[in-house]
Amino acid sequence: MSAPPLRRDLQPELSGTVLLPGEAEYEHELAGFNRIFEQRPSVVVAAANSADVLTAVRHAAERNLPVAVQSTGHGVAVPNDGGVLISTAAMKGVHIDPTGRTARVEAGVRWGELLRRTAPFGLTGLNGASPSVGTVGYVLGGGHGPLGRSYGYAADRVRGIELVTADGTWRRADPQRNPELFWGMRGGKGNFGVVTSMELELFEVSRVYGGGLFLPGESAEAALRTWRDWTRTVPDEMYSGIALVRFPRRTTVPEPVRGRFAVHLRIAYNGPAVEGERLVRPLRGIAPALLDTVTEMPYSRVGEIHMDPTEPGVYYERSARLAELDDAALSAVLDLVGPDGDCPLPAVELRHLGGALRRPPAHPNAVPYREAAYTVFSGVPVAPHQRAEVARHQQRLIEAVEPWRIGGPFLSFISARENDPDHVRSAYEPDTHERLTALKHAYDPDNLFRFNHNIPPSAERTV
Repeated sequence: MSAPPLRRDLQPELSGTVLLPGEAEYEHELAGFNRIFEQRPSVVVAAANSADVLTAVRHAAERNLPVAVQSTGHGVAVPNDGGVLISTAAMKGVHIDPTGRTARVEAGVRWGELLRRTAPFGLTGLNGASPSVGTVGYVLGGGHGPLGRSYGYAADRVRGIELVTADGTWRRADPQRNPELFWGMRGGKGNFGVVTSMELELFEVSRVYGGGLFLPGESAEAALRTWRDWTRTVPDEMYSGIALVRFPRRTTVPEPVRGRFAVHLRIAYNGPAVEGERLVRPLRGIAPALLDTVTEMPYSRVGEIHMDPTEPGVYYERSARLAELDDAALSAVLDLVGPDGDCPLPAVELRHLGGALRRPPAHPNAVPYREAAYTVFSGVPVAPHQRAEVARHQQRLIEAVEPWRIGGPFLSFISARENDPDHVRSAYEPDTHERLTALKHAYDPDNLFRFNHNIPPSAERTV
């Protein structure tokens, strides 16, 4: 069926809008954060509520049209050419239960929006580094952020998920209802349905001791080794990462590091500021800082720590989990992307894992390889003429850390350039991937939801 008849059938049943190619609102609704692919779905459904999502999925399934889902467009994985795209960006409902310390969020809510709503209660969720990322997509991919070492992955702290599955059925997944689906949704990304809302745990955190410590590039070796040794001593309440950054000459970049190669230490301590200051002291002793923004801050400002880009564009990303960072591993990274390296990536970050991220949650989920101690990540904006070069150098980075890798890409950071079956399979332990495959067969045997980091269904095993 062509797009105009589909709109004719769909629109009377929707509170939202059906958009077709060539219409201005169609382009606007498609324009997500990462524009690595040109999306050309036959139809865009700008859903206003969960009923719209259910109706759109039902019509798509009846016509055997594959379905993509987009909220903010940070996690785009595969170009949608000719299918149906359901945009949940307008679904912004938030309900805070301060007594039960939970938040019910609809699928279009961004982390920055949720943090602003929870802050008056002295509560927060387990957000990531960027406040512009959507809550739902982040959680489906595991979700690792500043409070991860304190409380675990965001996927570990989900009370329930409401979604529409490929048969056009609304379901709730939680520990009592559809428990296997609840297991797989938390870590299995968007393979099993369209999430309309989630119930998330909140935590009594209103302030952190955090910020950025920017050191001269020539101190990179000392900074890496000192930070690595320091991570082996800190409590679970300390989150940190270290990035080697070639800062652009832009007015949006702080003047002390503008146009420079520098070390950017990212810190967030979930505890008293006086203890945070004591813990960070060894890092401040590495070298005189170009800029030091580490201080006590409201948790709602935690997005300032990483200084992640906020402008939409084309972003290339690669990542790996690491079992350890011994001296040889540090040298491998430093030789490639340090001040004397020949790999001109704008940014490469190492993050400390462990703590609560290593421990199994109260209700098991599909988040893999919890034993990883660190992760390495490069996510950078690229111009058209830079794409081949950036891709080549990011591949060199992944190859350089191969001896220390655990599995494939870090699930929270798996990218649009890792959408093939081998990369997706390697992101999970074999048993976990097999179980997810069986779950896919049970809930989406025709692979209606395949514009994602796809786990194809299998007819060999059923849940």
